[in-house]
Amino acid sequence: MDDPIVVVGSGASGVHFALAALRKGRRVLMLDVGYTGQDAVRPSDNLNGLKRNLPDPIGYFLGKRYESLVLPGASGEYYAFPPTKEHVFRPRSEFRFAASGFSPLYSFAAGGLAEAWTGGCYPFNQRELSSFPFAYEELAPYYAKVSAHIGITGADDDMAAVFPLHGGLMEPLELDEHSAVLLNTYERHRSYLNERLGCLIGRARVATLSRDLGDRKQCSYLGRCLWGCPTQAFYTPSITLAQCRTYPEFQYVSGLYVDHFRMDTVGRVRSVVALSSDGQAREFAADSLVLAAGTLCSAKIFLESIYRESGKAPELHGVMDNRQILMPFVNLRMLGRRWNPDSYQYHQVAIAVQMQNTGQYIHGLVTTLKTALIHPLVQTLPFDLGTSASAFRNVHGALGMVNINSPDHRREENYVTLDVGSTPHRLAIHYRPESGETERLKRTISTFRKILWKLGCFAPSHTVHVRPMGASVHYAGTVPMTDKPAPLTSSKHCRSHDVENLYFADGSTFPDLPAKNLTFTLMANATRIAEEAF
Repeated sequence: MDDPIVVVGSGASGVHFALAALRKGRRVLMLDVGYTGQDAVRPSDNLNGLKRNLPDPIGYFLGKRYESLVLPGASGEYYAFPPTKEHVFRPRSEFRFAASGFSPLYSFAAGGLAEAWTGGCYPFNQRELSSFPFAYEELAPYYAKVSAHIGITGADDDMAAVFPLHGGLMEPLELDEHSAVLLNTYERHRSYLNERLGCLIGRARVATLSRDLGDRKQCSYLGRCLWGCPTQAFYTPSITLAQCRTYPEFQYVSGLYVDHFRMDTVGRVRSVVALSSDGQAREFAADSLVLAAGTLCSAKIFLESIYRESGKAPELHGVMDNRQILMPFVNLRMLGRRWNPDSYQYHQVAIAVQMQNTGQYIHGLVTTLKTALIHPLVQTLPFDLGTSASAFRNVHGALGMVNINSPDHRREENYVTLDVGSTPHRLAIHYRPESGETERLKRTISTFRKILWKLGCFAPSHTVHVRPMGASVHYAGTVPMTDKPAPLTSSKHCRSHDVENLYFADGSTFPDLPAKNLTFTLMANATRIAEEAF
Protein backbone atom coordinates (compact mmCIF):
# COMPACT_ATOMS: atom_id res chain seq x y z
CA MET A 1 0.00 0.00 0.00
CA ASP A 2 3.07 2.35 0.11
CA ASP A 3 3.15 2.45 -3.68
CA PRO A 4 0.40 4.25 -5.61
CA ILE A 5 -2.24 2.86 -7.92
CA VAL A 6 -0.78 3.44 -11.36
CA VAL A 7 -3.33 4.41 -14.03
CA VAL A 8 -2.30 4.39 -17.68
CA GLY A 9 -4.28 6.82 -19.82
CA SER A 10 -6.32 9.95 -19.13
CA GLY A 11 -9.37 9.17 -21.25
CA ALA A 12 -12.96 8.96 -20.07
CA SER A 13 -12.48 5.73 -18.11
CA GLY A 14 -9.05 6.58 -16.71
CA VAL A 15 -10.03 9.92 -15.20
CA HIS A 16 -13.24 8.56 -13.72
CA PHE A 17 -11.43 5.66 -12.11
CA ALA A 18 -8.82 8.08 -10.76
CA LEU A 19 -11.38 10.53 -9.37
CA ALA A 20 -13.32 7.78 -7.59
CA ALA A 21 -10.10 6.34 -6.11
CA LEU A 22 -8.94 9.79 -4.97
CA ARG A 23 -12.26 10.37 -3.24
CA LYS A 24 -11.56 7.20 -1.26
CA GLY A 25 -8.21 8.62 -0.16
CA ARG A 26 -6.04 6.45 -2.42
CA ARG A 27 -2.81 7.67 -4.00
CA VAL A 28 -2.96 7.69 -7.79
CA LEU A 29 -0.14 8.08 -10.30
CA MET A 30 -1.36 8.65 -13.85
CA LEU A 31 1.05 8.05 -16.74
CA ASP A 32 0.13 9.58 -20.07
CA VAL A 33 1.52 10.88 -23.33
CA GLY A 34 -0.89 13.74 -22.79
CA TYR A 35 -0.87 15.82 -25.95
CA THR A 36 -2.80 19.05 -25.52
CA GLY A 37 -4.40 21.46 -27.98
CA GLN A 38 -4.72 25.20 -28.18
CA ASP A 39 -6.74 27.22 -25.70
CA ALA A 40 -10.17 28.43 -26.80
CA VAL A 41 -9.98 31.65 -28.80
CA ARG A 42 -12.42 34.51 -28.26
CA PRO A 43 -14.67 32.44 -25.96
CA SER A 44 -17.60 34.86 -26.12
CA ASP A 45 -17.82 34.90 -29.93
CA ASN A 46 -20.29 32.74 -31.80
CA LEU A 47 -19.22 31.01 -35.00
CA ASN A 48 -19.99 33.95 -37.26
CA GLY A 49 -18.19 36.23 -34.83
CA LEU A 50 -15.07 34.09 -35.18
CA LYS A 51 -15.26 34.39 -38.96
CA ARG A 52 -15.35 38.17 -38.63
CA ASN A 53 -12.89 38.68 -35.79
CA LEU A 54 -10.12 36.10 -36.13
CA PRO A 55 -6.98 37.34 -37.89
CA ASP A 56 -6.81 34.05 -39.85
CA PRO A 57 -10.25 32.41 -39.90
CA ILE A 58 -9.30 30.14 -42.81
CA GLY A 59 -6.44 28.64 -40.81
CA TYR A 60 -8.66 28.21 -37.76
CA PHE A 61 -11.55 26.52 -39.55
CA LEU A 62 -9.83 24.68 -42.40
CA GLY A 63 -6.19 24.39 -41.33
CA LYS A 64 -2.98 26.00 -42.55
CA ARG A 65 -2.71 23.30 -45.21
CA TYR A 66 -6.51 22.97 -45.66
CA GLU A 67 -6.27 19.58 -43.96
CA SER A 68 -9.87 19.77 -42.71
CA LEU A 69 -11.31 19.95 -46.21
CA VAL A 70 -13.01 16.92 -47.76
CA LEU A 71 -13.18 17.76 -51.45
CA PRO A 72 -15.75 16.50 -53.99
CA GLY A 73 -14.72 13.17 -55.46
CA ALA A 74 -12.80 12.11 -52.36
CA SER A 75 -13.54 8.59 -51.24
CA GLY A 76 -13.97 7.61 -47.61
CA GLU A 77 -15.32 9.72 -44.78
CA TYR A 78 -17.68 12.68 -45.22
CA TYR A 79 -16.07 14.85 -42.57
CA ALA A 80 -12.54 15.60 -41.37
CA PHE A 81 -11.72 16.81 -37.88
CA PRO A 82 -11.02 20.52 -37.44
CA PRO A 83 -7.49 21.82 -36.77
CA THR A 84 -8.34 22.38 -33.10
CA LYS A 85 -8.62 18.58 -32.71
CA GLU A 86 -5.28 17.74 -34.36
CA HIS A 87 -3.66 16.83 -31.05
CA VAL A 88 -6.33 14.19 -30.34
CA PHE A 89 -5.08 12.01 -33.21
CA ARG A 90 -1.38 12.91 -33.13
CA PRO A 91 0.56 9.62 -33.22
CA ARG A 92 3.37 8.36 -31.05
CA SER A 93 6.02 6.46 -33.00
CA GLU A 94 6.32 3.63 -30.48
CA PHE A 95 2.75 2.47 -31.12
CA ARG A 96 2.62 0.57 -34.38
CA PHE A 97 -0.01 -1.75 -35.77
CA ALA A 98 -0.86 -3.93 -38.74
CA ALA A 99 -4.58 -4.31 -39.36
CA SER A 100 -6.62 -6.64 -41.53
CA GLY A 101 -10.30 -5.72 -42.03
CA PHE A 102 -10.05 -2.95 -39.45
CA SER A 103 -9.26 0.78 -39.62
CA PRO A 104 -8.22 1.68 -36.08
CA LEU A 105 -8.15 5.09 -34.46
CA TYR A 106 -6.46 5.81 -31.15
CA SER A 107 -5.42 8.80 -29.12
CA PHE A 108 -2.52 9.92 -26.95
CA ALA A 109 -4.19 13.20 -26.01
CA ALA A 110 -4.83 14.38 -22.48
CA GLY A 111 -8.48 13.34 -22.17
CA GLY A 112 -8.20 10.69 -24.89
CA LEU A 113 -10.51 10.14 -27.83
CA ALA A 114 -13.49 11.69 -26.03
CA GLU A 115 -11.81 15.06 -26.51
CA ALA A 116 -13.30 14.72 -30.01
CA TRP A 117 -16.57 12.92 -29.20
CA THR A 118 -20.07 14.26 -29.79
CA GLY A 119 -21.28 13.78 -26.22
CA GLY A 120 -23.82 10.96 -26.59
CA CYS A 121 -24.54 9.26 -23.23
CA TYR A 122 -26.63 6.12 -23.54
CA PRO A 123 -26.88 3.65 -20.64
CA PHE A 124 -26.94 -0.05 -21.43
CA ASN A 125 -30.25 -1.63 -20.36
CA GLN A 126 -30.79 -4.99 -18.70
CA ARG A 127 -31.06 -6.89 -21.96
CA GLU A 128 -27.83 -5.34 -23.21
CA LEU A 129 -26.06 -6.27 -19.97
CA SER A 130 -27.29 -9.88 -20.02
CA SER A 131 -23.82 -11.23 -20.86
CA PHE A 132 -22.13 -9.06 -18.21
CA PRO A 133 -21.54 -10.55 -14.72
CA PHE A 134 -23.77 -7.90 -13.13
CA ALA A 135 -27.27 -6.52 -13.66
CA TYR A 136 -28.41 -3.05 -14.60
CA GLU A 137 -29.43 -2.40 -10.99
CA GLU A 138 -25.78 -2.75 -9.95
CA LEU A 139 -24.56 -0.26 -12.54
CA ALA A 140 -27.41 2.25 -12.26
CA PRO A 141 -26.00 4.08 -9.18
CA TYR A 142 -22.77 4.70 -11.09
CA TYR A 143 -24.63 5.99 -14.14
CA ALA A 144 -26.29 8.45 -11.77
CA LYS A 145 -22.98 9.49 -10.16
CA VAL A 146 -21.31 10.10 -13.50
CA SER A 147 -24.36 11.96 -14.80
CA ALA A 148 -24.38 14.25 -11.76
CA HIS A 149 -20.64 14.81 -12.15
CA ILE A 150 -20.39 15.61 -15.88
CA GLY A 151 -23.90 16.94 -16.57
CA ILE A 152 -26.16 14.97 -18.93
CA THR A 153 -29.40 16.22 -20.39
CA GLY A 154 -32.34 13.99 -21.24
CA ALA A 155 -36.10 13.55 -21.17
CA ASP A 156 -38.66 10.97 -20.05
CA ASP A 157 -40.02 10.14 -23.49
CA ASP A 158 -40.36 7.11 -25.76
CA MET A 159 -36.60 6.54 -25.72
CA ALA A 160 -36.80 5.64 -22.02
CA ALA A 161 -37.88 2.18 -23.21
CA VAL A 162 -34.32 1.61 -24.46
CA PHE A 163 -32.39 4.30 -22.56
CA PRO A 164 -33.15 3.58 -18.88
CA LEU A 165 -33.89 6.67 -16.80
CA HIS A 166 -31.23 7.14 -14.15
CA GLY A 167 -30.45 9.77 -11.57
CA GLY A 168 -28.59 12.98 -12.28
CA LEU A 169 -30.29 13.95 -15.55
CA MET A 170 -30.73 17.62 -16.38
CA GLU A 171 -33.58 19.06 -18.39
CA PRO A 172 -33.02 18.93 -22.18
CA LEU A 173 -31.27 21.61 -24.18
CA GLU A 174 -33.20 24.06 -26.35
CA LEU A 175 -34.15 22.41 -29.63
CA ASP A 176 -33.12 23.83 -32.97
CA GLU A 177 -36.05 24.34 -35.35
CA HIS A 178 -35.24 21.37 -37.60
CA SER A 179 -34.99 18.93 -34.66
CA ALA A 180 -38.29 20.27 -33.30
CA VAL A 181 -39.96 19.67 -36.69
CA LEU A 182 -38.70 16.07 -36.73
CA LEU A 183 -40.02 15.38 -33.22
CA ASN A 184 -43.38 17.00 -33.97
CA THR A 185 -43.71 14.93 -37.14
CA TYR A 186 -42.92 11.79 -35.14
CA GLU A 187 -45.77 12.57 -32.74
CA ARG A 188 -48.22 12.78 -35.65
CA HIS A 189 -47.09 9.44 -37.09
CA ARG A 190 -46.11 7.75 -33.83
CA SER A 191 -48.49 4.78 -34.07
CA TYR A 192 -47.41 3.89 -37.61
CA LEU A 193 -43.71 4.24 -36.82
CA ASN A 194 -44.01 2.22 -33.61
CA GLU A 195 -46.16 -0.57 -34.94
CA ARG A 196 -45.16 -0.90 -38.59
CA LEU A 197 -41.46 -0.04 -38.44
CA GLY A 198 -40.59 -0.84 -34.81
CA CYS A 199 -39.30 2.71 -34.42
CA LEU A 200 -38.98 4.90 -31.32
CA ILE A 201 -37.87 8.53 -31.52
CA GLY A 202 -37.11 11.02 -28.76
CA ARG A 203 -34.57 13.37 -27.25
CA ALA A 204 -30.92 12.39 -27.34
CA ARG A 205 -28.95 12.20 -24.10
CA VAL A 206 -25.93 14.48 -24.34
CA ALA A 207 -23.15 15.56 -21.97
CA THR A 208 -23.89 19.27 -22.28
CA LEU A 209 -25.10 21.54 -19.51
CA SER A 210 -28.59 22.99 -19.70
CA ARG A 211 -27.90 24.76 -16.40
CA ASP A 212 -24.79 25.71 -14.46
CA LEU A 213 -22.86 22.94 -12.70
CA GLY A 214 -20.15 24.01 -10.26
CA ASP A 215 -17.77 26.34 -12.08
CA ARG A 216 -19.08 25.28 -15.48
CA LYS A 217 -21.71 27.47 -17.14
CA GLN A 218 -24.71 26.24 -19.10
CA CYS A 219 -24.65 26.01 -22.88
CA SER A 220 -24.71 29.45 -24.46
CA TYR A 221 -25.51 28.15 -27.99
CA LEU A 222 -22.51 29.68 -29.75
CA GLY A 223 -22.54 27.06 -32.52
CA ARG A 224 -18.88 26.16 -31.94
CA CYS A 225 -19.25 22.59 -30.66
CA LEU A 226 -17.24 20.96 -33.45
CA TRP A 227 -14.25 23.25 -32.89
CA GLY A 228 -14.33 22.80 -29.12
CA CYS A 229 -16.72 24.33 -26.60
CA PRO A 230 -15.07 27.54 -25.33
CA THR A 231 -17.03 27.56 -22.05
CA GLN A 232 -16.80 23.87 -20.95
CA ALA A 233 -20.57 23.50 -21.12
CA PHE A 234 -19.83 20.48 -23.31
CA TYR A 235 -18.08 17.78 -21.30
CA THR A 236 -14.70 16.33 -22.20
CA PRO A 237 -12.49 14.15 -19.94
CA SER A 238 -9.83 16.85 -19.64
CA ILE A 239 -12.29 18.63 -17.32
CA THR A 240 -12.16 15.69 -14.89
CA LEU A 241 -8.40 15.40 -15.33
CA ALA A 242 -8.09 19.01 -14.15
CA GLN A 243 -10.26 18.14 -11.15
CA CYS A 244 -8.05 15.16 -10.29
CA ARG A 245 -5.01 17.42 -10.35
CA THR A 246 -6.42 19.43 -7.43
CA TYR A 247 -5.94 16.41 -5.10
CA PRO A 248 -2.58 16.22 -3.27
CA GLU A 249 -2.72 12.42 -3.59
CA PHE A 250 -2.71 12.67 -7.41
CA GLN A 251 0.38 12.81 -9.59
CA TYR A 252 0.10 13.27 -13.34
CA VAL A 253 3.19 12.56 -15.43
CA SER A 254 2.81 13.38 -19.12
CA GLY A 255 5.12 12.89 -22.07
CA LEU A 256 5.44 9.17 -21.35
CA TYR A 257 4.49 6.21 -23.54
CA VAL A 258 3.86 3.15 -21.34
CA ASP A 259 5.49 0.17 -23.02
CA HIS A 260 5.10 -2.73 -20.57
CA PHE A 261 4.90 -3.75 -16.93
CA ARG A 262 7.22 -6.00 -14.94
CA MET A 263 6.13 -8.73 -12.55
CA ASP A 264 7.59 -10.14 -9.35
CA THR A 265 8.29 -13.79 -8.57
CA VAL A 266 4.65 -14.51 -7.67
CA GLY A 267 3.23 -13.00 -10.86
CA ARG A 268 2.10 -9.60 -9.58
CA VAL A 269 2.80 -6.29 -11.26
CA ARG A 270 5.70 -4.65 -9.44
CA SER A 271 6.50 -1.75 -11.79
CA VAL A 272 5.59 -0.01 -15.03
CA VAL A 273 8.12 0.92 -17.72
CA ALA A 274 7.46 4.03 -19.79
CA LEU A 275 9.44 5.76 -22.53
CA SER A 276 10.03 9.48 -22.78
CA SER A 277 10.01 11.24 -26.13
CA ASP A 278 13.79 10.82 -26.43
CA GLY A 279 13.50 7.05 -25.90
CA GLN A 280 14.74 7.02 -22.30
CA ALA A 281 13.05 4.41 -20.09
CA ARG A 282 11.58 5.31 -16.71
CA GLU A 283 10.29 2.79 -14.21
CA PHE A 284 7.50 3.39 -11.68
CA ALA A 285 6.63 1.13 -8.74
CA ALA A 286 2.96 0.12 -8.53
CA ASP A 287 0.70 -1.25 -5.81
CA SER A 288 -1.84 -2.03 -8.54
CA LEU A 289 -1.93 -1.25 -12.24
CA VAL A 290 -5.06 -0.01 -14.01
CA LEU A 291 -4.91 -0.05 -17.81
CA ALA A 292 -7.24 2.62 -19.20
CA ALA A 293 -5.39 3.41 -22.41
CA GLY A 294 -8.21 2.25 -24.69
CA THR A 295 -8.83 -1.32 -25.79
CA LEU A 296 -6.10 -1.43 -28.45
CA CYS A 297 -3.37 0.39 -26.52
CA SER A 298 -4.14 -1.57 -23.34
CA ALA A 299 -3.92 -4.80 -25.36
CA LYS A 300 -0.50 -3.77 -26.68
CA ILE A 301 0.81 -3.10 -23.15
CA PHE A 302 -0.63 -6.38 -21.83
CA LEU A 303 0.68 -8.49 -24.72
CA GLU A 304 4.13 -6.86 -24.65
CA SER A 305 4.38 -7.56 -20.93
CA ILE A 306 3.29 -11.19 -21.26
CA TYR A 307 5.79 -11.73 -24.07
CA ARG A 308 8.65 -10.26 -22.05
CA GLU A 309 7.79 -12.52 -19.10
CA SER A 310 7.05 -15.76 -20.95
CA GLY A 311 8.36 -15.45 -24.49
CA LYS A 312 4.81 -16.12 -25.74
CA ALA A 313 2.47 -13.81 -27.62
CA PRO A 314 -1.12 -14.98 -27.02
CA GLU A 315 -4.11 -14.01 -29.13
CA LEU A 316 -6.80 -11.89 -27.47
CA HIS A 317 -9.99 -12.99 -29.19
CA GLY A 318 -13.30 -11.19 -29.50
CA VAL A 319 -12.37 -7.62 -30.44
CA MET A 320 -15.55 -5.68 -31.29
CA ASP A 321 -16.65 -2.36 -32.74
CA ASN A 322 -19.96 -0.82 -33.85
CA ARG A 323 -20.44 -0.80 -37.60
CA GLN A 324 -21.70 2.66 -38.51
CA ILE A 325 -23.73 3.96 -41.43
CA LEU A 326 -23.91 7.66 -42.32
CA MET A 327 -27.20 8.62 -44.00
CA PRO A 328 -27.53 12.22 -45.25
CA PHE A 329 -31.07 13.48 -45.80
CA VAL A 330 -33.10 16.52 -46.75
CA ASN A 331 -36.28 17.44 -44.87
CA LEU A 332 -38.80 18.58 -47.47
CA ARG A 333 -40.75 20.54 -44.83
CA MET A 334 -37.68 22.64 -44.09
CA LEU A 335 -36.86 23.72 -47.65
CA GLY A 336 -36.45 27.46 -47.92
CA ARG A 337 -36.39 28.04 -44.17
CA ARG A 338 -33.62 30.04 -42.56
CA TRP A 339 -31.32 28.29 -40.13
CA ASN A 340 -30.12 29.66 -36.84
CA PRO A 341 -26.33 29.46 -36.31
CA ASP A 342 -26.74 30.19 -32.59
CA SER A 343 -27.79 26.67 -31.63
CA TYR A 344 -26.39 23.43 -30.26
CA GLN A 345 -24.44 21.80 -33.07
CA TYR A 346 -24.49 18.08 -32.28
CA HIS A 347 -27.36 15.57 -32.30
CA GLN A 348 -30.55 16.31 -30.35
CA VAL A 349 -32.76 13.52 -31.72
CA ALA A 350 -32.32 9.78 -31.18
CA ILE A 351 -33.90 6.87 -33.07
CA ALA A 352 -34.15 3.24 -31.98
CA VAL A 353 -35.38 0.54 -34.35
CA GLN A 354 -36.10 -3.05 -33.35
CA MET A 355 -35.18 -5.22 -36.30
CA GLN A 356 -37.82 -7.85 -36.99
CA ASN A 357 -35.45 -10.68 -37.88
CA THR A 358 -33.25 -10.46 -34.74
CA GLY A 359 -35.21 -8.46 -32.17
CA GLN A 360 -32.08 -6.37 -31.58
CA TYR A 361 -32.18 -2.60 -31.53
CA ILE A 362 -30.30 -0.49 -34.03
CA HIS A 363 -29.69 3.06 -32.84
CA GLY A 364 -29.44 6.24 -34.87
CA LEU A 365 -28.46 9.77 -33.86
CA VAL A 366 -29.83 12.65 -35.93
CA THR A 367 -27.71 15.75 -36.46
CA THR A 368 -29.44 18.61 -38.24
CA LEU A 369 -27.13 20.89 -40.20
CA LYS A 370 -26.46 24.17 -38.46
CA THR A 371 -22.95 25.61 -38.34
CA ALA A 372 -21.09 22.82 -40.08
CA LEU A 373 -19.52 24.37 -43.15
CA ILE A 374 -20.72 21.98 -45.85
CA HIS A 375 -22.84 18.87 -46.30
CA PRO A 376 -22.23 15.61 -48.23
CA LEU A 377 -25.29 16.13 -50.43
CA VAL A 378 -23.72 19.22 -51.98
CA GLN A 379 -20.81 17.18 -53.32
CA THR A 380 -23.22 15.01 -55.30
CA LEU A 381 -25.17 17.80 -57.00
CA PRO A 382 -24.78 17.72 -60.82
CA PHE A 383 -23.91 21.42 -61.01
CA ASP A 384 -20.82 23.60 -61.17
CA LEU A 385 -19.34 24.93 -57.92
CA GLY A 386 -21.19 28.26 -57.97
CA THR A 387 -24.59 26.70 -58.66
CA SER A 388 -24.03 24.01 -56.05
CA ALA A 389 -23.04 26.60 -53.44
CA SER A 390 -26.16 28.63 -54.22
CA ALA A 391 -28.34 25.53 -53.95
CA PHE A 392 -26.68 24.69 -50.66
CA ARG A 393 -27.56 28.07 -49.18
CA ASN A 394 -31.20 27.58 -50.14
CA VAL A 395 -31.49 24.08 -48.62
CA HIS A 396 -29.05 24.49 -45.70
CA GLY A 397 -31.77 24.49 -43.05
CA ALA A 398 -33.34 21.31 -44.47
CA LEU A 399 -30.24 19.12 -44.35
CA GLY A 400 -29.30 16.51 -41.77
CA MET A 401 -27.44 13.30 -41.13
CA VAL A 402 -28.32 10.07 -39.30
CA ASN A 403 -25.42 8.18 -37.75
CA ILE A 404 -26.64 4.57 -37.47
CA ASN A 405 -24.94 2.12 -35.09
CA SER A 406 -25.18 -1.67 -35.25
CA PRO A 407 -24.31 -4.03 -32.37
CA ASP A 408 -21.30 -6.33 -32.41
CA HIS A 409 -20.55 -9.57 -30.59
CA ARG A 410 -17.39 -11.41 -29.65
CA ARG A 411 -16.26 -13.93 -32.27
CA GLU A 412 -13.15 -16.09 -32.18
CA GLU A 413 -12.01 -15.09 -35.67
CA ASN A 414 -11.58 -11.48 -34.55
CA TYR A 415 -8.49 -10.98 -32.42
CA VAL A 416 -5.41 -8.93 -31.62
CA THR A 417 -1.93 -10.28 -30.98
CA LEU A 418 1.68 -9.13 -30.89
CA ASP A 419 3.72 -9.22 -34.06
CA VAL A 420 7.09 -10.10 -32.52
CA GLY A 421 8.77 -10.27 -35.93
CA SER A 422 8.79 -6.48 -36.21
CA THR A 423 11.00 -4.00 -34.35
CA PRO A 424 9.50 -2.50 -32.32
CA HIS A 425 6.73 -5.03 -31.91
CA ARG A 426 3.47 -4.19 -33.67
CA LEU A 427 -0.08 -4.84 -32.57
CA ALA A 428 -1.65 -7.15 -35.17
CA ILE A 429 -5.43 -6.68 -35.55
CA HIS A 430 -7.57 -9.21 -37.41
CA TYR A 431 -11.26 -8.55 -38.05
CA ARG A 432 -13.84 -10.18 -40.28
CA PRO A 433 -17.52 -9.16 -40.31
CA GLU A 434 -20.09 -11.74 -39.34
CA SER A 435 -21.65 -13.77 -42.12
CA GLY A 436 -24.76 -12.13 -43.51
CA GLU A 437 -23.65 -8.61 -42.61
CA THR A 438 -24.18 -7.30 -46.15
CA GLU A 439 -27.85 -8.32 -46.16
CA ARG A 440 -28.35 -7.02 -42.63
CA LEU A 441 -26.94 -3.64 -43.58
CA LYS A 442 -29.22 -3.49 -46.61
CA ARG A 443 -32.26 -4.12 -44.38
CA THR A 444 -31.08 -1.50 -41.91
CA ILE A 445 -30.58 1.11 -44.64
CA SER A 446 -33.99 0.34 -46.16
CA THR A 447 -35.72 0.64 -42.78
CA PHE A 448 -34.11 3.97 -41.89
CA ARG A 449 -34.91 5.42 -45.32
CA LYS A 450 -38.57 4.44 -44.76
CA ILE A 451 -38.52 6.09 -41.33
CA LEU A 452 -37.05 9.29 -42.74
CA TRP A 453 -39.61 9.32 -45.55
CA LYS A 454 -42.43 9.04 -42.99
CA LEU A 455 -40.85 12.02 -41.23
CA GLY A 456 -41.02 14.01 -44.45
CA CYS A 457 -37.36 13.49 -45.36
CA PHE A 458 -35.61 12.09 -48.42
CA ALA A 459 -32.35 10.15 -48.06
CA PRO A 460 -30.72 9.60 -51.48
CA SER A 461 -29.49 6.03 -51.65
CA HIS A 462 -26.26 6.95 -53.45
CA THR A 463 -25.15 9.19 -50.56
CA VAL A 464 -25.41 6.50 -47.86
CA HIS A 465 -21.93 5.66 -46.54
CA VAL A 466 -21.08 2.43 -44.69
CA ARG A 467 -18.06 3.32 -42.58
CA PRO A 468 -15.13 0.89 -42.32
CA MET A 469 -14.95 -1.28 -39.25
CA GLY A 470 -12.96 0.60 -36.64
CA ALA A 471 -14.27 4.04 -37.61
CA SER A 472 -16.68 4.32 -34.66
CA VAL A 473 -13.82 3.84 -32.14
CA HIS A 474 -16.12 1.84 -29.86
CA TYR A 475 -13.57 -0.94 -29.29
CA ALA A 476 -14.16 -3.67 -26.75
CA GLY A 477 -14.00 -7.35 -25.89
CA THR A 478 -10.35 -8.45 -25.73
CA VAL A 479 -10.24 -9.45 -22.02
CA PRO A 480 -13.92 -10.11 -21.27
CA MET A 481 -15.49 -10.14 -17.83
CA THR A 482 -16.63 -13.58 -16.71
CA ASP A 483 -17.79 -15.23 -13.50
CA LYS A 484 -15.62 -18.27 -14.22
CA PRO A 485 -11.88 -17.57 -14.12
CA ALA A 486 -10.10 -18.48 -17.33
CA PRO A 487 -6.89 -17.34 -19.04
CA LEU A 488 -7.07 -13.99 -20.82
CA THR A 489 -10.31 -12.98 -19.12
CA SER A 490 -11.18 -10.68 -16.22
CA SER A 491 -13.37 -10.74 -13.13
CA LYS A 492 -16.60 -8.91 -12.38
CA HIS A 493 -14.46 -6.01 -11.16
CA CYS A 494 -12.27 -6.17 -14.28
CA ARG A 495 -9.26 -7.68 -12.51
CA SER A 496 -7.12 -9.84 -14.75
CA HIS A 497 -7.39 -13.60 -14.15
CA ASP A 498 -3.75 -13.85 -15.25
CA VAL A 499 -2.13 -11.09 -13.18
CA GLU A 500 -3.51 -10.57 -9.68
CA ASN A 501 -3.12 -6.79 -9.30
CA LEU A 502 -3.82 -5.82 -12.91
CA TYR A 503 -7.14 -4.18 -13.82
CA PHE A 504 -8.65 -3.03 -17.10
CA ALA A 505 -10.85 0.07 -16.82
CA ASP A 506 -11.60 0.57 -20.53
CA GLY A 507 -13.67 -1.37 -23.06
CA SER A 508 -11.31 -4.36 -22.98
CA THR A 509 -13.53 -6.20 -20.52
CA PHE A 510 -16.93 -5.76 -22.19
CA PRO A 511 -18.30 -9.17 -23.23
CA ASP A 512 -20.80 -7.66 -25.67
CA LEU A 513 -21.31 -4.40 -27.54
CA PRO A 514 -24.82 -2.98 -28.02
CA ALA A 515 -25.58 -0.51 -30.81
CA LYS A 516 -24.79 2.44 -28.56
CA ASN A 517 -21.90 4.74 -27.83
CA LEU A 518 -20.14 2.99 -24.93
CA THR A 519 -18.37 6.02 -23.38
CA PHE A 520 -20.98 6.66 -20.67
CA THR A 521 -20.85 3.01 -19.64
CA LEU A 522 -17.04 3.13 -19.62
CA MET A 523 -17.17 6.04 -17.15
CA ALA A 524 -19.78 4.34 -14.96
CA ASN A 525 -17.94 1.02 -14.96
CA ALA A 526 -14.59 2.64 -14.14
CA THR A 527 -16.21 4.40 -11.19
CA ARG A 528 -17.72 1.07 -10.09
CA ILE A 529 -14.30 -0.65 -10.21
CA ALA A 530 -12.64 2.04 -8.10
CA GLU A 531 -15.41 2.13 -5.50
CA GLU A 532 -15.95 -1.61 -5.16
CA ALA A 533 -12.51 -3.15 -5.79
CA PHE A 534 -10.20 -0.61 -4.12
